[in-house]
Amino acid sequence: MKKLFVGNLPQDATEESVRAMFAEFGTVRSISVASDIFTGKCKGFGFIEMEGHEARAAQTALDGKSIGGGDRSLRVRFDDPKAARGRKRR
Repeated sequence: MKKLFVGNLPQDATEESVRAMFAEFGTVRSISVASDIFTGKCKGFGFIEMEGHEARAAQTALDGKSIGGGDRSLRVRFDDPKAARGRKRR
């Protein structure tokens, strides 16, 4: 199982619309789209879990893809929790 970070989602993105986008490449095991607590609009990012080969196919196909007719393009990366923590200090 691989976890993908998806960035630059449009404000009108929903879990259903993001799931449909990734479902073309395999089974979406879990999905979480960050939304504003007050407005309910998408904050522009989310996380997807898929099987490894399916996640790689989705990442290759969707990273850099222009969506919503605007100048924004999707950023699809493998989530690396170790990198988010930074380096340990001695």
